[in-house]
Amino acid sequence: MSGKPDLGVKLGPLELKNPVMTASGTFGYGREFESFVDPSLLGGIVVKGLSLKPMAGNPTPRIAETPGGMLNAIGLANIGVDEFIEKKLPWLRGLDTNVIVNIYGHSIDEYERLAAAFKGVEGVAALEVNISCPNVEMGGMVFGKDPSASARVTEAVVRNTDKPVIVKLTPNVTDIRVLARAVEEAGAAVISLINTLTGMAIDIDRQRPRLANISGGLSGPAIKPVALYQVWQAACTVKIPVIGMGGIMNCRDALEFLIAGARAVQVGTANFVNPRVTLEIIEGLKGFCLEKGIDNINDIIGTLKTG
Repeated sequence: MSGKPDLGVKLGPLELKNPVMTASGTFGYGREFESFVDPSLLGGIVVKGLSLKPMAGNPTPRIAETPGGMLNAIGLANIGVDEFIEKKLPWLRGLDTNVIVNIYGHSIDEYERLAAAFKGVEGVAALEVNISCPNVEMGGMVFGKDPSASARVTEAVVRNTDKPVIVKLTPNVTDIRVLARAVEEAGAAVISLINTLTGMAIDIDRQRPRLANISGGLSGPAIKPVALYQVWQAACTVKIPVIGMGGIMNCRDALEFLIAGARAVQVGTANFVNPRVTLEIIEGLKGFCLEKGIDNINDIIGTLKTG
């Protein structure tokens, strides 16, 4: 090979300078990490999930460390869409990277209004739709556990936005392929997975849950094998691009997801352990390509041999 490897990838209409992104809820609104990372060096930033109105989230304690990971029950605390557009987006617009806004609602109407709020708004490359939320219109059932509900949310967002739509899938289902097909057919441009696994931890001295919310979302290295399998299943099932995440702590982890078929990765919990980890992963990908004589990172995407 000649020169440095090309790390550029495409996610449908999105072009990324490299396949390394941040995962929603682990990188704030971007600026919180600027003393550690130049966000413009990343393939993309996914900001903290936004709701229509500001939300305080769940009561504390809402984070608990577990073997190989962490549980969180933050409750999607955020500043709301209006304040984000007014106070956070102006700084983000100055970055030379893809800024992706994660949105979540508890009804189809909320998703429609959130999508419409970003219509025509400059500086937002795409919307990532968190469907791991309870549907108040269906008795609290999580949208993302039901293929038809997932499809309805996807259709509603696609209908009300001029941005590419990424749908983030929950792993807490029997067959991820059914959900992946449902949102693809409903118009998603990209899917991302996996969101956190549901779990809990108990304080044996107090005989009480370690989270005030009782259960929370498990993330970190402990979930990587589950994430890899579901990403591979999804990549083999849909024609649209797949973003992989779940327990990525270093370059080798990221490479596993790319080989499994993900066209890009999102790094989450690792940001809390090492705030510069995304840049280290990018450098690691360059080094791997140089070592293996690979000119273009796309040459290793989806190369898993199973026969």
